[in-house]
Amino acid sequence: MSQVEPAAAASASVSAAVGGGAEVPRGPSPLWTFGLLRSELVTTFRRWRTVALLGVLAAVPVLVGIAVKIETGDGSSAGGGGGGGPAFISQITNNGLFLVFTALAATLPFFLPMAIGVVAGDAIAGEASAGTLRYLLVAPAGRTRLLLVKYATAMAFCLVATLVVAASAMAVGALLFPLGDLTTISGTRITFAEGLGRAVLIALVVALSLVGVAALGLFVSTLTSSGISAMATTVGLLITVQILDQIPQLHAIQPYLFSHYWLSFADLMREPVYWDDLVKNLGLQAVYAAVFGSAAWARFTTKDISS
Repeated sequence: MSQVEPAAAASASVSAAVGGGAEVPRGPSPLWTFGLLRSELVTTFRRWRTVALLGVLAAVPVLVGIAVKIETGDGSSAGGGGGGGPAFISQITNNGLFLVFTALAATLPFFLPMAIGVVAGDAIAGEASAGTLRYLLVAPAGRTRLLLVKYATAMAFCLVATLVVAASAMAVGALLFPLGDLTTISGTRITFAEGLGRAVLIALVVALSLVGVAALGLFVSTLTSSGISAMATTVGLLITVQILDQIPQLHAIQPYLFSHYWLSFADLMREPVYWDDLVKNLGLQAVYAAVFGSAAWARFTTKDISS
């Protein structure tokens, strides 16, 4: 066998490797990124824990609606009057659409952020505790890309969870109470179609009010390899912030707490709409998302992955 034949064979193998791309590292394509996001969304929403959380959220408007129906069965009015938040409950018997606003006000202080905290807190730590995080990073994902996919999934859950509450409340309100034109907090009358549009807008605002919580949970998730610890820590921080927001002596720091302006969505039911607190709320959520998102990226991109 001549020396030319091995050289030719080696040249052919190199050409095949380069031509076929088997040995040349390439970055993931955008389609691969969308595939990763789709896979993460499907995995998240198929978990029994996620289904259970959405089930609990959907049950809250049912319980509120039934309680109001029983309380007003003798013709008495429900709850108290007033302008915002849970005071919407006094209007439910006149128009079932107000059950949407009441349910969102009832779930926003605890149930919705708790559900977001569970999902976001488990995003990275859950993969580490299950031993799958290292295998995800072996694929051409990259830590930054994987972190963005996890955060996008958490934000998608924010939207889905909020819409589940709103849809459940709309269905129960339509079944138990009359529907029609409604009176705003300012005393003006708007059509049912306009009220329904404002209900959808309020649901979107509530979902956006939770992006800061999602970023906080994602950051906590990068600090530990235990999914349970990350979820418990995130929920504990949520409860702590809620307590701090109720102590009068801490009024100086309360405007900087992510939960302070959560109930400002009630201003969308005024005529004209009061935008001041709404803008402060969304701006504050953007700041929290930027700060804790950056902290999560800094931690995750420098963290040693052993599982």
